Amino acid sequence: MMIVPLLLVVSLSLIKGDTSTTSDLLWPLPRSMSFGTAVYSLQPANFYFTSSGPGSSSNIVKGAFVRYLNLIFKTPSPFYPGGGPATQVVPSLDVYVNSNSEVLSQDTNETYTLSITGGVGKITALSVYGALRGLETFSQLVYRSNDGGFAINEVIYIMDYPRFQFRGIMIDSSRHFLSVNTILAHLDAMSYSKFNVLHWHLVDDQSFPYDSVTFPNLSLKGAYDHTHVYTQEDISHIITYAKERGIRVVPEFDTPGHTQSWGLGQPDFLTPCYSGSSPNGEYGPVDPIEDATWTFLNSFFAEVAGVFPDTYLHLGGDEVDFSCWQSNPDIQKWMAQHNFSDYGQLENYYEQRLLTMIGDLGKQYIIWQEPFDNGVQVCSACVCGVVCLQGGCARCMAETPLWFSIP
Repeated sequence: MMIVPLLLVVSLSLIKGDTSTTSDLLWPLPRSMSFGTAVYSLQPANFYFTSSGPGSSSNIVKGAFVRYLNLIFKTPSPFYPGGGPATQVVPSLDVYVNSNSEVLSQDTNETYTLSITGGVGKITALSVYGALRGLETFSQLVYRSNDGGFAINEVIYIMDYPRFQFRGIMIDSSRHFLSVNTILAHLDAMSYSKFNVLHWHLVDDQSFPYDSVTFPNLSLKGAYDHTHVYTQEDISHIITYAKERGIRVVPEFDTPGHTQSWGLGQPDFLTPCYSGSSPNGEYGPVDPIEDATWTFLNSFFAEVAGVFPDTYLHLGGDEVDFSCWQSNPDIQKWMAQHNFSDYGQLENYYEQRLLTMIGDLGKQYIIWQEPFDNGVQVCSACVCGVVCLQGGCARCMAETPLWFSIP
């Protein structure tokens, strides 16, 4: 919540020349670091990156070289008052990558070291994505000196790795549609602060902008209009763009609540609400008792599992209103037949069956806290999104190895 104000304070401080501490250039702060007293210059026309090690041929690393040359030398750099005149030129930066794997997952090692001494620059990384984090740190250290040139202070060493493996930001493109270019700009901004997960809340009650190949009516009838959709090509482009910056894309398809837009393109998917003995024309959560519901969900999530390569799918599960289920005579009859005495059991039935389905599709899952609080049994590798209110997050935090907190 305080990131933007803090960034603003740091940026203004650097622009005004109110600090001469090299570490003030860095965001987020590395795990450990030591700086020397020498100052080196960089010449934009001649500076270059080299790669070495098993991962030297990685296209992600090569693409990052092009990107960071532009970022360092063709975008505004902070004015930095301290350090004095440069005594030596740093002609290049070598990036040693200890693995040629470009797999990006929850377990990816992002450790790197960085040194700039004696005019020689070196990054050593255990993975391609550690190399990206090191390049970002290097780019932040470059500043404009008093003579208008580019300079960098001596770095004895920087050793860095993330405190948290899941460093995510959520965007909601259902309530407020975001253009592809806006999402790409957002991914750039995430990379500058070394975030590594885009939690993409794609669909909700308000609209269904995901363009399904298997069920095209979902977006044809559920999106705001035909221009406010993400095609398969759009999604592939976003996923690739994110991966090139070391960012995973985890989509959220929230059910059984938050599904009004689904019902516009998928008849009989939602539960008909009743007033007395007659339908009142309104619809509630997903109808969990119909076989057609599960046939649809299995086909739909099979498609989603193929479109989004990340190990995890976010399945939501929060804020389920039971009133429509309570009004529906077919739901009541089915519950009596299955000895369900309350609607929390029905929600549990739905979630448990959905989670099993997702596991059978080869995916792990993230859910919000509420299903967990209601007794849903989750797999050992699941992630629980915790909203720490009134002590309700205790079980989720105690019983799942992975969780993240929403303040």
